[in-house]
Amino acid sequence: MRKALLLVNVGTPDRPDKPSVKRFLKPFLNDKYVIDIPWLARKLLVNGIIIPFRLNNSTELYKRLWTSKGSPLLYHQNSLRDKLNHHSKGEYTVYSAMRYGNPSVEKALLEIKKNKHTEIKVLPMYPQYATSTTLSTIKNIESLSKKLKIEADISFVDQFYNHPKFIEAFTTNILAKQPNSYDHVIFSYHGLPIRQVEKLHPQHSGAQCICEKQMPDYGSKCYKATCYQTTRLLAAASNIDSKNYSVSFQSRLSKNWLTPFTDELLMKLLADGKKKILVVAPAFVTDCLETIVEISYEYEQDFLKAGGEKLTLVESLNDSDHWVKAITNIIN
Repeated sequence: MRKALLLVNVGTPDRPDKPSVKRFLKPFLNDKYVIDIPWLARKLLVNGIIIPFRLNNSTELYKRLWTSKGSPLLYHQNSLRDKLNHHSKGEYTVYSAMRYGNPSVEKALLEIKKNKHTEIKVLPMYPQYATSTTLSTIKNIESLSKKLKIEADISFVDQFYNHPKFIEAFTTNILAKQPNSYDHVIFSYHGLPIRQVEKLHPQHSGAQCICEKQMPDYGSKCYKATCYQTTRLLAAASNIDSKNYSVSFQSRLSKNWLTPFTDELLMKLLADGKKKILVVAPAFVTDCLETIVEISYEYEQDFLKAGGEKLTLVESLNDSDHWVKAITNIIN
């Protein structure tokens, strides 16, 4: 087995308690690719304001996320790794790591080095490219590879939002929920600061953005463009009419993030008489805090209290057999 496949996701605390959550949040929020402001300002903001004031709430959210098996993000990825190893039939060995927290990327690379693999394919588990996720992962692995003197050839799958097998896998989950039985479908993506989008694609600044309607020539790695393109592909494959779906963004930290915001869109749809909503979250291949707690608990509670009748989340790909088959195609 000379080839290695390394799966990398964002990460999760070791336990749902304050010390563990703090250890997880500190390197995560201090990453210059996540909060892209000057070093000193980032240190003061993260360590002096965000972590101290959000630690209690974040810990409570992780407590709600936790199961008897631990963090869904971790146990689903471990199961996915094991299934891929079985499915590979000796063609490659699969390793799993988290960009922040455990199991660490460094530990995975040391194991790969120990096993003398000559080729490493890295799959950051983010369908749409973003500097705060994909690029951060790539830079981290490049830096650690030099530090650990990894001699294997390393290549990256930088995004796969439009891969036919990814679309097929997610469509399977969407169709299982009978999307056309709902009043409306929301495709909700993790939000990003507008400045991060504009840094990669200055064409967004001072000009009318066309990303909502078509994939621009310059936008192959424009996060907003790839989110809308993912939606068009999934809607077409799921036979959802364009009048019956919307795109929105969740998990914002300020008003200067990509809009519309998912929670506000839900209230607008409810005011328009849409009482049964199906939510798809195609930026997440594994169910996590943003899907299980933010959408399936917080948004659902607010929607029902405001008069909605039903809000259903389409589960993510997790460790499903159709996702295993899709990854096999994507890495090849």
